[in-house]
Amino acid sequence: MNKNIPSPKDVSKVCDLSKPINKIVVSRGNPLAKLMIIGEAPGAKEEEIGEPFVGRSGKLLDKLLQNAGIDINEDVYFCNVVKCRPPQNRRPTKIEIQENLPWLYQQIKLVNPRVIVLVGATAFEAILKIKSRISLFRGKWIDWEGKLVMPVFHPSFLLRNPSKEEGKPMSLTKSDFLKIKEKIDFL
Repeated sequence: MNKNIPSPKDVSKVCDLSKPINKIVVSRGNPLAKLMIIGEAPGAKEEEIGEPFVGRSGKLLDKLLQNAGIDINEDVYFCNVVKCRPPQNRRPTKIEIQENLPWLYQQIKLVNPRVIVLVGATAFEAILKIKSRISLFRGKWIDWEGKLVMPVFHPSFLLRNPSKEEGKPMSLTKSDFLKIKEKIDFL
């Protein structure tokens, strides 16, 4: 990890815990998994349940993983860049991302996955520090800090673009998860 990353701050400063329903959403899945999936931030359902990727997008993500032969309970550790839901489900600000990155880097260090999947543009930009369209990088392996990283489209984008035609986002993402399964089996 980057040696200049500040240590995690008091979580009450990162998340506005004065709000009655604001929960810290840390993770779900196997902390010993070879595969880590990093998303943007919790949504309303995730905040309610206290686990990442459990709403509509999460259900689609689980289905994509299972269809590729990946066991969502044994093979995957799910987390987000930002640990608390931003107001009105908006995209996290740069400051919120910066304040949460030390927590995420600590999770990566502790879980020590061999493969990381960056789900959506926010995770892609936060980890790789690349300001570009995710469509130019999705499905490609990138070496980051000694880990194999692959950006993929966010399931919420797929829900808005559900066409299953070849070459469309859904079919491309299914293909990406087959590549991911092949890689974790190889490692």
